Amino acid sequence: LNRARDKRVIVELKNNKIFSGKLKAFDIHVNVVLEEAQEMVNGELKRKLGVVFIRGDTITIISPE
Repeated sequence: LNRARDKRVIVELKNNKIFSGKLKAFDIHVNVVLEEAQEMVNGELKRKLGVVFIRGDTITIISPE
């Protein structure tokens, strides 16, 4: 995750939602802050969110975009 800081990542959640954005920060619980975040549905942009905080216990996958 340190190497992914300030780069775009895809975050998948337990509820099957997918967000993409620039990884700004994370902590030991893998809570993450994304900038320029977007919610994706079926690979298509659903909505732009700006800055979001995602709790680490809801995340299943974090991947480079």
